Order: sequence, then C-alpha cells, then structure tokens
Amino acid sequence: MKIYDYSELSQADVQNLVQRNVDPANEVRTIVEEVIAKVKDHGDSALLDYAFKFDKVELTKLYLDKDELTEIASVVNADQKAALRIAYDNIYKFHHAQLKTEDKVETMPGVTCWREIRPIEKVGLYIPGGSAVLPSTFLMLGIPAKIAGCHEMVVCSPPQKNGKVNAFVAYVALLLGVDRIYLAGGAQAIAAMAYGTESIVKVDKIFGPGNQFVTKAKTIIQSTTTTAIDMPAGPSEVLVIADQSANAAYVAADLLAQAEHGIDSQSILVCTDEKIAADVLAEVEKQVPVLPRAEIVKIALAGSYIVITKNLGEAMDFSNQYAPEHLILATEKWEQITPKIINAGSVFLGNLTPESAGDYASGTNHTLPTSAYSRAYSGVSVDSFVKKITFQHITPDGIKNIGPSVEILAELEGLHAHKNAVSLRMSDP
Repeated sequence: MKIYDYSELSQADVQNLVQRNVDPANEVRTIVEEVIAKVKDHGDSALLDYAFKFDKVELTKLYLDKDELTEIASVVNADQKAALRIAYDNIYKFHHAQLKTEDKVETMPGVTCWREIRPIEKVGLYIPGGSAVLPSTFLMLGIPAKIAGCHEMVVCSPPQKNGKVNAFVAYVALLLGVDRIYLAGGAQAIAAMAYGTESIVKVDKIFGPGNQFVTKAKTIIQSTTTTAIDMPAGPSEVLVIADQSANAAYVAADLLAQAEHGIDSQSILVCTDEKIAADVLAEVEKQVPVLPRAEIVKIALAGSYIVITKNLGEAMDFSNQYAPEHLILATEKWEQITPKIINAGSVFLGNLTPESAGDYASGTNHTLPTSAYSRAYSGVSVDSFVKKITFQHITPDGIKNIGPSVEILAELEGLHAHKNAVSLRMSDP
C-alpha cells in the first residue's frame, strides 16, 4: 500500500486519488451494451449462452423451483441456520422500524395534505455469486422487500459449476418465502430483469451489488428503460480513520476484510501519524498469509493506499472527498468527529465495531453506494422498495381560503385554465 502525506497533496492530487473504477476507454460499457442487446433480442437463449460462456455451465433450464431449493438447503447445519436466523431477525427489526405512517397536515383551514406508501409491485433482486457467494445480500434485499409488501420478487444469481446455487442462498430463499431463483448472473441478469424474457418477468426496479459489469448494466438500464435501480453499487470499499487510540490489529483486519471481496475492492487507511501506518502495515503482513483468499487480497491492496494527516479533522476532510461506501472511525474520539461526516454509505463507530457486523447481522443494510456515489445516494432501506404518494383534500371552506392565492399565481404564470379550475369551484354556492 502506497503512503501519501496529505499536506503534500494538491487538490488535483486528492481528486486523482479518490477516483476509482473509471472506464476511460469505455471497454466495460461496450461489452455490457452488447450483452444487453443480445438478451433483449434473444431472451432465454441468450441467458443460456452466457451461462456457458461466462459461468462455464451448460444449463438445461434457467431456474430452480421450491423443491430443488429445499433439497439444496438440506445440507445447512443447525449452527448455520441459527446464525442466518439471527441475521434475519436483526435485519428485520431494523428495517421494520422504517415503516411509519405519516401524519396528515392541515396546511390551512380546510386544506389537508398527506402521504401514503405503496409497494413497488415487481422488484428484481440480484444476488452476486462470483468468487464469494453472498446469502447475506439476499437477506439485505429480500427482507425490506418483504416488509414493504412488494407483490413479486424476481431473484437472479449466477449458477455454480454444478448448475445450482449455494446451499445458504437456497436456505435464505426458504426463509424469505421465495419459490424460484433464476440462474443468471452478470450484466445479462440485469438485462433480463429490465426487459423480461420468456422465463423472467420484467420488473419495475432492480436491486443488488455486483462487479463493474453489473454496475454498468444497471446505469445503462436506468437511462434507457422504464426500469429503475437502487443505486450504482459496484466493487466494495472501506475507509478507516485511525489515531493513536486505534488497535492496529483490528484496523488491519478491517482493511483485509474489505480487500478479500475482490481484486477491484479498495481499502483506504487515513491515520494521524506514521507510526500508526507502520503498525497497521506490520499487522497486514502478519495476517495476509493465513487468509484463504490471500492472492485476491494482495491484488486489492496493490490498488489501495494510506494517507497520513495532521489530525482527525484533516482525516475527515479527506474522507468526505473520498465518499466511502463503508467508513470506520477507529478512534476513541469518534463522538467528536461524527457530526463532521458528510459523505458515507454506512459508518462504524469505535474500536469494537467492525464493518463485518454490518455486512452480516447487526441489522443495517449492506447494499450501499460505492465509487463516491454516497455523495448523492443512500443505502438500501424499506424506502427503496416503496413509493410515497401525496394526497390532498379540500373542503368548501378550504377552497375559499386557498382559492384566491391559486388564482393569482395561475394568472401571473399565464395559465388561465388553471385559474378557471379554481374560480368555477369558488363561484358555486
């Protein structure tokens, strides 16, 4: 990991540092556009072709039904079921609290306005399955969709070498009451959910993280179809702010936890002196060799770096410019700097709060904006799966109270039919 001194960096240098996952030659876009076009034109046959090409699996059908999922999930042992159940319960509790009825507001006598929520009818859930299988992502997407009351969940996940899905993904499907999983991954799965195929229903909104191809497919789909997306959620990343009160072993473990997601993941350490950096690097060297995914970690760390700042204030300035997916405050002074956070997907406070807890079981959602999109996007929540529709009702007194103002405003904008719609009502006895 390369080390930078924040005081020696120009603003241009900082902007170059915080850039990630760029595609200057549009190579990724070109590939993804071709995949989307093929799925749009050829439907299921394109998905079968891509399963063979990308996943090295020759499928005879594109989905697993409830009986097959039950059989696959039968190998999950009692301890694993209990852990998944705890995660389910905590995620459910946190997200269910987000489902609140808003009060009606009388903006003036006789004029009442309010909002009501309605579920998005058909949602597509993309569950990654590349080098790491993620049943936790299934929980993070399926639970808020269930709480919101979405009428149909279309679930896509890449097939494993045996033409099935991981046993834990199958077990989560049973927990959620999902009866079918489609065996499609990558950009082709996103295209299938956006356009529909012979087997897969077109959805209204697509959710789920993925690699740069999945993320690019989602952004293209959002701009070219009527299907919405949750957010651009690509390769995972973490930024750790650490001072002298941090535990170097914990910090190293947090950096490595993010790096093992994939070779394009990024782990950033922002610390307040060189000794912290040295101690953390020593711990990284100690911990990497024992990791089963050590080779992936090493490549990810080669694209990661350390920034040394004079104090926690400077550290937070850099963090806000980086706009991390995950932000860990490895300091006893976290309460002092938390109000300064402007851009972050999810925040982990203090030395005993690992990002792993949020990934799995604390209750918060781990589907978060990456690549600096936390400047404008929030993570997935129940709100992501609903629409909030405004309502208003005006009484006879209300039309008399609000009418004159509407008439004046409509007239000054030159919209006389608007004015007339109010004037007619006011003139009636």
